[in-house]
Amino acid sequence: MSCKDPTIYEIRVQGHLSPLWHDSFEGLAIILEENGNTCLTGAIVDQSALHGVIKRIRDLGMPLIEVKRKTDTPD
Repeated sequence: MSCKDPTIYEIRVQGHLSPLWHDSFEGLAIILEENGNTCLTGAIVDQSALHGVIKRIRDLGMPLIEVKRKTDTPD
């Protein structure tokens, strides 16, 4: 993986986020979980973009539960 490849992240927030926010979250998939939380998942191009997503979550007043970087699995 080169430095320019996007990294896959799972970001969990407390509460359900409307799927209408899809475009505001860099095209991340919005998955509503049965426990009432939302998981945003997908590729984020760099740390600046990751901080932008986290800032949007903060601005919505949604508590951040977890930010998880998905690791590549060996072939």
